[in-house]
Amino acid sequence: MPFRAALAAALPPHRIVDDPDVIAAYSNDQAAWAPAGKAALLVRPADAEEVRRVVELCFVHRVPVVARGAGTGLSGGANAVDECVVLSLEGMNRVLEIDTAEQLAVVQPGVVNDDLRAAVAEHGLWYPPDPASSPWSTLGGNAATNAGGVCCLKYGVTRDYVLGLQVVTGEGKLVRLGRRTRKGVAGYDLTALMIGSEGTLGVITELTVRLLPLPRKPHTIVGAFGSLVAAGEAVAEVARRGLTPDALELVDRYCLQAVDEWKNMGLADLGDVLLLARSSTEEAAIQDAFDAAGAVFSTYSTDEEEAEALFAARRLAYPALERLGPVLTEDVCVPRALVPEMLARIERHGQAHGVHVANIAHAGDGNLHPLIIAEDPAKAQIVFDLIIDDCLDLGGTVTGEHGVGLLKMRGMHTELGQDVLAMHRAVKAALDPAGILNPGKVI
Repeated sequence: MPFRAALAAALPPHRIVDDPDVIAAYSNDQAAWAPAGKAALLVRPADAEEVRRVVELCFVHRVPVVARGAGTGLSGGANAVDECVVLSLEGMNRVLEIDTAEQLAVVQPGVVNDDLRAAVAEHGLWYPPDPASSPWSTLGGNAATNAGGVCCLKYGVTRDYVLGLQVVTGEGKLVRLGRRTRKGVAGYDLTALMIGSEGTLGVITELTVRLLPLPRKPHTIVGAFGSLVAAGEAVAEVARRGLTPDALELVDRYCLQAVDEWKNMGLADLGDVLLLARSSTEEAAIQDAFDAAGAVFSTYSTDEEEAEALFAARRLAYPALERLGPVLTEDVCVPRALVPEMLARIERHGQAHGVHVANIAHAGDGNLHPLIIAEDPAKAQIVFDLIIDDCLDLGGTVTGEHGVGLLKMRGMHTELGQDVLAMHRAVKAALDPAGILNPGKVI
């Protein structure tokens, strides 16, 4: 039976979409200038069994399948390839269980990050991973890229909170990985392997995630600096003093101005570069580190509304800049002591090539997000590649949380080397023998 006929026989008709305009809308994520192919079909499954049927048929007929959540990715990892099935998991969006005794939740992959956080907060619990896209991004997508966020400096990234998964393999088999218990070392850690694999090893259809007690509200510490390098020195000073804020974020005036023009929040005149920290135990010590590194001014606030406005501006920086034109976003991560040097190099590359580079960062863990703004894609790509090369030169990694997708493949190949790439490809061949799962991405 031909593939389309077999698919129509396996699913209710309204699950399959062949309208080219709708398919096109689901064929790329938010990565500027990342190429996308022309998908053959869009499928919107309602449950894990329907996902299994789709992937099984794609395996039998050798049809590529690209899974996606909300499409908020920034590396092209969810972009369609020619003649693929785009598998949208956004409709699988139920919180299936909240176990307060074991402090865990079981969710479908289409659950939005902030929706889970709100649901568990009603039980006095907290799900820490909080990417800037948390109001829109889904747990399945967060797991696929091992997303981090503002709180990951102290609390860790998505992989640290996923206990178990239900996954459809490249052969269309529905399997369970991991556990519900606090401890467990039976066999290889295939759950951790799936986290960050960007849909190339399996399609996630359910997640069991670890929760923490809801923490008390921290204070916000603000430091204003006259330059990127000065702010970077403050980040290094916080690390040298052994301080661990709940969060330590960087945002420059250009980003604040873009947010102000969009949301009229009145924040652009606070300083050229701001560091925003959160802590409930080390407020004075963090402020002292800011001052020692040359802050123009510093303060900390117990005003929750004011503090939330500052962190909201940090989260809104990327969509605010997107409104002004295409933005090519970096995601490099370097040792914290080298944050000043990396920021200086980023600034020099922008000036040398006539490209404006705005800056936001999860500065506390060395994860920098230079935002390359240029009408000329060729110039933007040159700066993008130079930043990756400098990151590797300083002993860093090409992606801290956005994933490799399409945009970081060259850099990842350089970072890992041929022997380690061969190991990756061996794992891919074992779990996806027909090579149908998100082909052409990552490796």
